[in-house]
Amino acid sequence: MIDLHTHSVFSDGELLPSELIRRMAELGNKGLAITDHADFSNIPDILAGFSRLKEYRDDYEIKVLFGVEITHVPPKLIGRAVDLSIKEGAEIIVVHGETVAEPVKSGTNLAALNEEIDILAHPGLIDEESLQLALENDIFLEITSRKGHCLTNGYVARKAEEFGCKLIINTDAHSPSDLISHKEAETVCKGAGIKDCSLLFENSKKLMEKKLKRV
Repeated sequence: MIDLHTHSVFSDGELLPSELIRRMAELGNKGLAITDHADFSNIPDILAGFSRLKEYRDDYEIKVLFGVEITHVPPKLIGRAVDLSIKEGAEIIVVHGETVAEPVKSGTNLAALNEEIDILAHPGLIDEESLQLALENDIFLEITSRKGHCLTNGYVARKAEEFGCKLIINTDAHSPSDLISHKEAETVCKGAGIKDCSLLFENSKKLMEKKLKRV
C-alpha cells in the first residue's frame, strides 16, 4: 500500500514524520505522503518544516512526499490556498472534502475540483457536477479507512464507477492505530463494493511516481 493522506505533529497527528514513516515501513507499505491540515495560518510553517526533511528523503526506508490537506477553508478561498501551497513547496495537495462526519461548508468539493489539486479526500455524498469535474480534471477521489469519513465509501465507489472517476485508498491517519497494511486496505476496498482493488493501489503508485519525478 501507498498511503497518500496522513498527518503528523505538524498539525493534529500524534507522530513525528520520522516515526510515521518508520511505522508505515514496518507494516510493509511502500510509501506515503504526509499531508497535514492546513489553511492560511500555517501553510508556510508546515511546508518550511517539511523542507528541512527533504534533503534526507533518500535515506528513509520508503518513498515519501510532503504536502498539505487544505481543511475547512471557505470554498471561494480554496484556489488561493492551493496557489500558496504550491508556492511554498507542497509536493502533493489534498483537499478536505464534504465528509458527512464534519460540518464542511457546502460547495467545498466543487471549488476544490476546479483547482490544481491531486486528491479530494472523503468527498461524502458528492454530487454529479463534482463527479464530472473530477473526471475532467483527473483528480482522485478518496476511499478512506478513517472512522466516520468511511460511512460514504460505498456511495463514492458506486458513483465513481458510474462516472469513470479514479479512486485512491488512504487512511487519513492521525495516530498509530489508524495505520493499516495492504491486506487491511483490501478489506476496506471490498467493503466499499469495489470489485478490483488492485486499480486503487495502482493509482496510488502512479501518482507517487509522477510526483517524485518532479522533486
